[in-house]
Amino acid sequence: MTHQINWGFPQALEDEAIYILRETAAQFEKPVLLFSGGKDSITLVRLAQKAFYPGKVPFPLLHVDTGHNFPETIEFRDWLVNTLGLDLIVRNVQDSINQGKVQEETGKYASRNALQTVTLLDAIEEGKFDACIGGARRDEEKARAKERIFSVRDEFGQWNAKMQRPELFDILNGKINIGENVRVFPISNWTELDVWNYIRREKLEIPSIYFAHEREIIERDGLYWPYSSYLNTTADEVPFRQKVRFRTVGDMTCTAAVLSEADKLEDIIAEIMEAKISERGARIDDKRSEAAMEKRKQAGYF
Repeated sequence: MTHQINWGFPQALEDEAIYILRETAAQFEKPVLLFSGGKDSITLVRLAQKAFYPGKVPFPLLHVDTGHNFPETIEFRDWLVNTLGLDLIVRNVQDSINQGKVQEETGKYASRNALQTVTLLDAIEEGKFDACIGGARRDEEKARAKERIFSVRDEFGQWNAKMQRPELFDILNGKINIGENVRVFPISNWTELDVWNYIRREKLEIPSIYFAHEREIIERDGLYWPYSSYLNTTADEVPFRQKVRFRTVGDMTCTAAVLSEADKLEDIIAEIMEAKISERGARIDDKRSEAAMEKRKQAGYF
């Protein structure tokens, strides 16, 4: 069955996100915007520009670089920051490994995804950031659906879903104790389709990996993994070239591709409306267990 394509974007979602960003700037001393180079954080940057126009975005971007990112994403990150004149802070997981704070995983499924948490928490403490603005959405994954708009982390950076504050109507309570901080999710009520329609409406640039392109992949566990020097392969896993694209941006060791011919935004939107798997169905880090995301969030993950 072919769905009728919905090109519309609910204006109320942009209005709500801008309100949340302005409340964040008003209620906190030192916010920072968590930036991965993906479509959601790119959307946040545009919203922040609008929220504070004609002034400059009043907080820096923070990217936790695992060293295993897609090169196209890093190239895009640097282009965006330079083009828009934004302040960017980069912290590297490799530094946490060198300091002995985390240990590199080994084996076939080794990834640095979970190791990011320690680097992130160190960066928050070092920068004394009291609010970290993120692009997570409730429709992505069940643990993210539990998050409030202002989601409090304790003095260890940890999250407890059962200890969250109620949020009545649009009243956002940013009061925290010394040592605590808040994760802020301005696009929590958006869907994947809303994000794509917003990108289309605003004519936003995005990394090339979102569009169909030919690259080397391997097939493992029914998923198409991007082949790279970071991926530990077995002798029977022979890379081959295939036309694919990515629905999310993560490490090359935890983000699977989807077969696709969608090489423009309209085709991506049509493809999403026909998709049989969820957006994060191709995220290998979410498949480690049923509660993989919630456990990472409890420890301080994004």
